[in-house]
Amino acid sequence: MELRGGFDADLEVADTGGGALRLHDFAVLSFDCYGTLIDWESGILAALEPLTRRVEQPLTRDEILQAHAGFEAAQQARTPTRLYRDVLATVYKRLAEHWGVPADHDACMAYGRSIADWPAFSDTVGSLEYLAGFYKLVILSNVDNASFEGSRQRLGVRFDAVVTAEDAGSYKPDRRNFEYLLERVGAGLGGPPVGPGSLLHVAESLFHDHVPAQAMGLASCWIHRRHGQAGYGATKDPGALPRFDFRFTGLAEMVAAHRAEHGG
Repeated sequence: MELRGGFDADLEVADTGGGALRLHDFAVLSFDCYGTLIDWESGILAALEPLTRRVEQPLTRDEILQAHAGFEAAQQARTPTRLYRDVLATVYKRLAEHWGVPADHDACMAYGRSIADWPAFSDTVGSLEYLAGFYKLVILSNVDNASFEGSRQRLGVRFDAVVTAEDAGSYKPDRRNFEYLLERVGAGLGGPPVGPGSLLHVAESLFHDHVPAQAMGLASCWIHRRHGQAGYGATKDPGALPRFDFRFTGLAEMVAAHRAEHGG
């Protein structure tokens, strides 16, 4: 498949094969939320600041994010049915132990409740408002339902369905989350039934989203928010670069490509 959107010069691109896809070939967009629509890295760093400022050895932004990614992924795999806010509380405790800084129960729980404070990216609301005019919009997120309600207000649109880790009983990259998503899409989202070939999964995280999407045979669009930065930030290294069908550096760039397909 043809890869649409610009690429960083040093990015090795997976060979997709097949024929060209266009954005308007799809009826449903499923979005990862945190890292794609919500600027979770900024939110994480701000909420961790009471802890990280007490660490004796200064930490870089990416050192903080990568430590968080490791502890979060391990905890999600260990306790797949635990609510995300409680996973984050445990991650805070593990980070404190890792950095040799004391952290009490209240501080851990406050970090778990910080999700609602994480900001949306500057292009999120306007882009979602535009895309809602052409697609059914769905959330597929590693979050609990109550915590997502705090973020929903920052996203500016009504979603046709919301699928959380709490609903699925597991965390991405478990394929169960995507199977649950496809069940919801197959039920028709209140309209005529739509199949997986009509769905485009839109996400930043290669580890959480594009690796399992590839395994499920789903089309996907990489919103490469960390373009120009080294490493994977708050997500784990996915290993080999997974297949994806489109790549944009933000939602505004995706909207521009959609407009171009429709002649402006």
